[in-house]
Amino acid sequence: MSTTPVETWATDLGQVGPIYPWVGAEGIMFIAAVVLWLAWHFWQVKFESDTYREEKEKHASRENLEKQAAGETYLHH
Repeated sequence: MSTTPVETWATDLGQVGPIYPWVGAEGIMFIAAVVLWLAWHFWQVKFESDTYREEKEKHASRENLEKQAAGETYLHH
């Protein structure tokens, strides 16, 4: 049983017509994928930078650094 009018693939596909959806939109989809990929990378770098800065501000107080330099253990709550 066939769900398309194609009886055999041993034919000229130019005469069959489109064999998958959105034929001709590959360029637009590629550009959209690259833009989304780059946007994700920029967002990820910003998110990680902000998280690192927050952690640094939270844990790198003068008191905590002095305790570390003196060899004391430091537990931040």
